[in-house]
Amino acid sequence: MAIPALGALPPIMPTPPIGGIGSVGGAGSASAAATSGAGFDNALTNVVDQLTAVHQNADNLAVQAANGTLKNPTDYLLAANEASLTTQMTVAVRNKALESFNEIMRMPL
Repeated sequence: MAIPALGALPPIMPTPPIGGIGSVGGAGSASAAATSGAGFDNALTNVVDQLTAVHQNADNLAVQAANGTLKNPTDYLLAANEASLTTQMTVAVRNKALESFNEIMRMPL
């Protein structure tokens, strides 16, 4: 059973800028903001789904190792390390996002 490497995960594509930055405003800016918000939502959903899949793979391999049906124990070790690193990376990104949000909220109007 091959375990996909962290590099095999699809990159998160940047969303287009929100419609109020380079435009005068109007109906077009509201639809652009809705579109970019949906893209960000999809990106977050994909990341959480990938994190869940990595953990489920590690859990399945752990059960196989405990039952004695796992042929290569290094598969479990690799999957457990991948799950750990993926979780650490996700938490680090979340912390940076919260830090950025708090910094924006502290900016004077």
